Amino acid sequence: MERLETGIHSGRLSTAEYETNFSDLHPRLDKHEALVAADRCYFCYDAPCMTACPTSIDIPLFIRQIATGNPIGSAKTIFDQNILGGMCARVCPTEELCEQACVRNTAEEKPVEIGRLQRYATDTAIQAGKQFYERAASTGKKIAVVGAGPAGLAAAHRLAVKGHDVAIYDSKSKSGGLNEYGIATYKAVDDFAQKEVDYVLSIGGIEVRHGQQLGRDIQLADLQSKYDAVFLGIGLAGVNALRVDGENLPGVDDAVDFIAALRQATNKADVAIGRRVVVIGGGMTAIDAAVQAKLLGAEEVTICYRRGKEHMNASEFEQDLATSKGVIIRHWLAPKSILSQDGKVAAIEVEYTKLANGRLVTTGETGVIAADQIFKAIGQTLETSGLGSLRMESGRIAVDGEGRTSLDGVWAGGDCVFGGDDLTVSAVAQGRDAAESINRTLAAGAQPAVAVA
Repeated sequence: MERLETGIHSGRLSTAEYETNFSDLHPRLDKHEALVAADRCYFCYDAPCMTACPTSIDIPLFIRQIATGNPIGSAKTIFDQNILGGMCARVCPTEELCEQACVRNTAEEKPVEIGRLQRYATDTAIQAGKQFYERAASTGKKIAVVGAGPAGLAAAHRLAVKGHDVAIYDSKSKSGGLNEYGIATYKAVDDFAQKEVDYVLSIGGIEVRHGQQLGRDIQLADLQSKYDAVFLGIGLAGVNALRVDGENLPGVDDAVDFIAALRQATNKADVAIGRRVVVIGGGMTAIDAAVQAKLLGAEEVTICYRRGKEHMNASEFEQDLATSKGVIIRHWLAPKSILSQDGKVAAIEVEYTKLANGRLVTTGETGVIAADQIFKAIGQTLETSGLGSLRMESGRIAVDGEGRTSLDGVWAGGDCVFGGDDLTVSAVAQGRDAAESINRTLAAGAQPAVAVA
């Protein structure tokens, strides 16, 4: 086997290899394939797939509409509940949500391809430029949305439809949040994230102000004084540290930064990658970083996770995808130190772990894995700068069932709130539902009560 160049380098593959490696993971169904897939649906009454969807899309209805040759009507059924249904069709863990609940699993162990059917419908509508919604008469109310990710966009769209004027503040140069910066490139090709943002904003009444970071450029108290309501969809910007010797060596990087850089690269050949890469973590970010490291030409990619396979936050489908691409997943290993040579990463020392009386402990056994690049993917944290006296719970914003926070006139949703599951589809649902709560409150003409004590 030909050995690749050691160290961290760009241009490890040919142009054709990059194009193949980063092509669409699940290409869109054509019309015939969609009709065949839709024909497998039983159109269940009280369908379990619908119950399993965090946005409660009427799945049997939208599939029936596809089956009867009406993909545009199907898209409206989807968008009525989930205005970011196009991206959710690409990135949702359908194998753990709607498709896992599909009754076809019982008889055939193969569910209806709900995610791909949803993509077929929503892509058809977006490509046709079909706008289903018109703004209501102006209410004269102004709402600030902080964060142009899934939660913020969903809230802004629903509020704009209701006739409110919305200003979105976002720290990045482009809208989309994790859909733009945090999703594996092969899951959303052809700049789809921005196409969906444009579609959402086409309703009108929404102004986006980029380069505006809460705590630096804007303060929550100022927004409260200038707007009739505020929605916080700020996500999780901080990255947990490994807290081991050698963490600051060149070649130790945050997986989220790597994924973002790759997403924004116009030429994948320009993105440097190591020959031997180790990823620390067990969630979706770890899987996305590891798979893409392999696709960029890394010779050896290893995921190290401190617990067992059954404890990983990444779905079984994603774990299988990683191993199918040549990624090695090793369990029951915790980072102990990062070793260097000539001032650069040379290896990672790991310590074996086990569960003892329900607690994770180290065994004292150690090992060394050669590496010239290490990615940290052990979770993200909420940056609290600019949040003032908002009540927090377990490091995230405390909210009630409608997304109301402890401050009058302030709602929140998405990854930044306590109790979420860090899914795009859940963030959309929380943004949508908070917008409905804001609208009801403003329509009543009363100041909202403090919802979270």
